[in-house]
Amino acid sequence: MAASDLRLRHAQDWQAATRHPFLDGVRDGRLAPGAFIAWLQQDYLFVNDLLAFQSRLLAAAPRRAQSLLAAGLVAIEAELTWFEQQLARRGLLAGVPRHPTTDTYRVKLDDLLTEPFEVGITALWALELTYLEAWRGAAPAASKYSEFVEHWTSPAFADYVAGLEIHATDSPAAEAAWVRIARLEREFWDMAVAAQ
Repeated sequence: MAASDLRLRHAQDWQAATRHPFLDGVRDGRLAPGAFIAWLQQDYLFVNDLLAFQSRLLAAAPRRAQSLLAAGLVAIEAELTWFEQQLARRGLLAGVPRHPTTDTYRVKLDDLLTEPFEVGITALWALELTYLEAWRGAAPAASKYSEFVEHWTSPAFADYVAGLEIHATDSPAAEAAWVRIARLEREFWDMAVAAQ
């Protein structure tokens, strides 16, 4: 079976990660401001963790995957700047305490670096694919969130996710990582909603 089949084999986890009340609130504009602020501040911390994870994954990558991962690192660095601008525009702090969910995700990313490269890149694909599909599901967003939906549904991001899929695998270890990432994504949305 192909890695793309993981969404079908784990449909419940996939649905929970990509169709969530947080995203419904983005789409209809009813998301509580506190939930959005919690998500924005914690996702900024997460993207910092993702940059560290992906830089170490790149260091372990076979030649065939290096260009894609290097381009992804450049995009993540630019995304951190974008997040900082979003936080500053709202008068929010970037250096808030980590929520336990954010920290659990960081630990999982660190753990993935002890696995073979194929497991790590499959997890990265799962993470990015979840984001792409989740934000697509939030479209058309309420005007106050439209910039976020556009950011994570752009053709360039979709192309990057498709590039990651080429390197993904469906080994038992990769499948377990994929499922864990899907569950962590749902937990991250849950965390934001609970913060309201």
